[in-house]
Amino acid sequence: MPKLTGVDLLLFTVDPRWGADVVAAGGAGIVVDWERRGKHRRQLGEGTQINGDTPADLSRMRAATDGRLVCRINGFGPWTAAEVDDAVARGADELLLPMVRTAAEVDRTLDLVDGRCGLGILVETQDGVARAAALARRPLSRVYVGLNDLRIDRGAQQLFTPLVDGTVDAVRAVVPGAFGVGGLTLPEAGAPVPAWLLAAELVRVGADFTFLRRSFTADMAGRDPFVEVPRLLDVLTGLATATAVDVAERRAAFVAAVTGVPVAQPA
Repeated sequence: MPKLTGVDLLLFTVDPRWGADVVAAGGAGIVVDWERRGKHRRQLGEGTQINGDTPADLSRMRAATDGRLVCRINGFGPWTAAEVDDAVARGADELLLPMVRTAAEVDRTLDLVDGRCGLGILVETQDGVARAAALARRPLSRVYVGLNDLRIDRGAQQLFTPLVDGTVDAVRAVVPGAFGVGGLTLPEAGAPVPAWLLAAELVRVGADFTFLRRSFTADMAGRDPFVEVPRLLDVLTGLATATAVDVAERRAAFVAAVTGVPVAQPA
């Protein structure tokens, strides 16, 4: 199916039929998630999603779809070489390296990949944000700002503050390639910020991709992906044609939803 909008949708799943249907309906690809090292300790009590995906899941998803197959490995460490080799052997088109803090981690992982697949990174620490320009100069397939772990690393309460305080805009400004942030579900769903309003913010910052996560899968219960995925893509396409006034109004509504403080509009 041809790409309908400038924002690619990548689905976290290890369900072959569900993943294949979402890709066939217009999704850009599947993410299989191997990241677990240190994650329970880091995210203890945060209510975040920690997946238990396995190497066998990656092989099963490769057999299920011709769409782009992405594997999120663990943060860089002595295990990285083995994980890279295993993911490549099982058909991953791209790897995602989480919790990046230094350019050396990225360079060493690129050396291990050795051109066999793409490598993207997750900027989800204060160190990663501070070094975003240097990191983005590497030959990366994508850069994603991870809001959950960035909130934890900052010791903050509000998930979407980096989209309000200029952090995401600053990282976007130094990323020449594919950039992503946040995660979407059905336009009318999402809390405390409505998904359509978050979608408008992703379009405003020039996101090239985002993730469909557990809320999307839950919200899709009893719904047809061949109806709902194109509908979400249509919403994103419509948001991309907004006037400057519309963009400003939606930005103000987003900031108000995040902060709880109404933002005055220019007269």
